[in-house]
Amino acid sequence: MMVGMAAGGERERTRVVVVGAGQAGLSVSWYLRRLGLEVGRDLVVLDRGPGTGGAWQHRWESLRLGAAHRVHDLPGMAGLGLGFDAADRSAPARDVVAEQYARYEAALGLDVRRPVEVTGVTGLGDGFSVRWAGRASSGAGSAAAAATGTGSQAGSGPASGSGPASGTLRAEVVVNATGTWGAPFVPWYPGRDTFLGRQLHTSDYRTADDLEGLDVVVVGGGTSAIGFVLELDGVAASTTWVTRRPVDWLDQGELDVESAVAAVAAQDRAARAGQALPSIVSGTGVPRTRRFVSGIERGVLVERPMFASIEPHGVRWADGTFAPAGAIVWATGFRPELRHLAPLGLRSADGGVSVEGGASSLDPRVFFAGYGPQASTIGANRAGRAIARQVVARLSECDAARRR
Repeated sequence: MMVGMAAGGERERTRVVVVGAGQAGLSVSWYLRRLGLEVGRDLVVLDRGPGTGGAWQHRWESLRLGAAHRVHDLPGMAGLGLGFDAADRSAPARDVVAEQYARYEAALGLDVRRPVEVTGVTGLGDGFSVRWAGRASSGAGSAAAAATGTGSQAGSGPASGSGPASGTLRAEVVVNATGTWGAPFVPWYPGRDTFLGRQLHTSDYRTADDLEGLDVVVVGGGTSAIGFVLELDGVAASTTWVTRRPVDWLDQGELDVESAVAAVAAQDRAARAGQALPSIVSGTGVPRTRRFVSGIERGVLVERPMFASIEPHGVRWADGTFAPAGAIVWATGFRPELRHLAPLGLRSADGGVSVEGGASSLDPRVFFAGYGPQASTIGANRAGRAIARQVVARLSECDAARRR
């Protein structure tokens, strides 16, 4: 069945649409399948990426699993003979995650439809109209995903080269699992738009070799920014690392559980109130891994406060000091990707979405997986079960209403 059109030319109907096939979308989908939903008839998963792996497929080549926050297994992985604990840590993390997710999707028979971008979700009396458009695809995706047959060519719709370029799905429930990778945040500073060098966000960064021989300013206080500074050492002509606030270095090599719990609680409070979500890093700190400690001891990781302005050939601080720059790397985070939900009017005046227990406070037929306190891999997995149960309960209510 093609995306958007059913047999006879009628608009395709399903019961649940999951938008996004990253960790959160796959987690919810696993539990929905366990609760009896049938792919196609009851459940359709749309994903805009060219291949499997969610946001991981877009990460830079040098990133390895051991250098990032731990990637927890998706629910049911162990029973499928999959898992990240024994995964190859010498291979790029993007390839490892893509392969694991590809095999996971195939085992669940999800037939994820990609590359499909949801352009708008409109409320109807009995559900939603989900508009989508096929995204241009080079047919690439990861080699691992292609090898399993579930990469960029998997599923129905535009990715397979057949079917319409756009369409509409009718659904009773929408589970939004789009994450943040598609909404990079770059703060504005005076002179930013007059800079004559390169400007890259974390989402654009691929390899240090792309910036070879340049004076590079790296902006940000999280693990991505720190990793960029270390990788650029010896490749760039010079590196200048600036942070908006002093880095809170943790003595232990892993995140402090108490701090992590507090940070998640802050995310939950903001989500319930419909406020913009606070930074996780600002609430948890950065662990002093052996690699980071080595960078500090070698004088590579020397943070400076934020500059006051950007000039065509560098950045300047309030005290008048200047650092030349041929490139600025903005490792400044992301915002939740919610543009396609704008027709539903769920955003508050504070810019957030009021979410409680994974469901919208304004429309309980809309669920948010991987939002706020669920954003970590383990948080997304735990929320997946709860959201799936709520979705099934909501479908039962819809059935009861139709019988009345």
